[in-house]
Amino acid sequence: MKEKFKSTLKSAETEDWLDYHVVRPFSYYWACFFAHFNVHPNTVTILSMFIGAGASYFFASGCFYYEGMHGLIYNVIAILLLCVADILDCTDGQLARMTGKKSRLGRILDGAAGFVWFIPIYVALVYRFYLHHDLEFGWLGIDDTPRNTMIATVVVLGLGLLSGVWGLARQQRLADYYIQVHLFFLKGEKGSELDNSAKQQELYDQASWKDNFTWKFFLKTYVDYTKKQERVTPQFQRLMSLIRQRFGAADRIPATVRQEFHDDSLSLMKYNGLLTFNFRSAFLFLFCLLDVPVMNFLFEIIAMSILAWWVNNRHESFSKRIAQKIEQMP
Repeated sequence: MKEKFKSTLKSAETEDWLDYHVVRPFSYYWACFFAHFNVHPNTVTILSMFIGAGASYFFASGCFYYEGMHGLIYNVIAILLLCVADILDCTDGQLARMTGKKSRLGRILDGAAGFVWFIPIYVALVYRFYLHHDLEFGWLGIDDTPRNTMIATVVVLGLGLLSGVWGLARQQRLADYYIQVHLFFLKGEKGSELDNSAKQQELYDQASWKDNFTWKFFLKTYVDYTKKQERVTPQFQRLMSLIRQRFGAADRIPATVRQEFHDDSLSLMKYNGLLTFNFRSAFLFLFCLLDVPVMNFLFEIIAMSILAWWVNNRHESFSKRIAQKIEQMP
């Protein structure tokens, strides 16, 4: 069973402790269940989207401080639903590797799942602040008047937008990219889903709005997704350009280059993992249970952004160093 389980993972090196020891084993059994009934991985992804988005209804309720045991139960249900959505989001990839039903659409849907969860959840948290803000107003010495409530809610909405667009979306996009980069140097092109915007643009240009509107739309969003990944990693893009010019295919990269990049990237994976679901969601759950969910927006904007900047800066630094070494090769 252990070897079968490992075969459904991208790589043990790209999984954090909780995923590898708890979430992924649990997801493996779900993958076996879905495989038995011939359920497609994309169906599981879509199911995770509905469940994750559904958690927003329960996150909109105040917790124990504001709504007593009823609020606590609703918040616990929200947490459980989001955890189930995450398990299913892990299951779809393991199911795809187990059954061989990998697809570009599946890759796009998998990348979009988290955004589908958190957009309604963040809207629910803003609404929750509008209803329940005594704690924050008390700390800041603000009078609880309708006018102050509306002004404060607009500010929190701005924080939510900043947290979601500049924070969570940007950070998870970066984390996903670095996982695929690591797999590329560990397993080569076949063991990775490292896509580039130029290739995605070609596929987009070749597709027809008339024949397949939905597919064309998904490709458009994926082109934008990959462009944003490349925009924040200029030194890595330069490194990949040099690799293509000097060595061509991935399997021709010298072992010394591959090993140096792998070692540097591996040391960064545990920090990169903090940008994904488990670490950030633990704080979301904590702040909601403490009835100060607006603190989650500040956490995303400040603490998580600092972490993402550090991970990005370090990755760019060793990418630049390795590129310089390649340039000096005879």
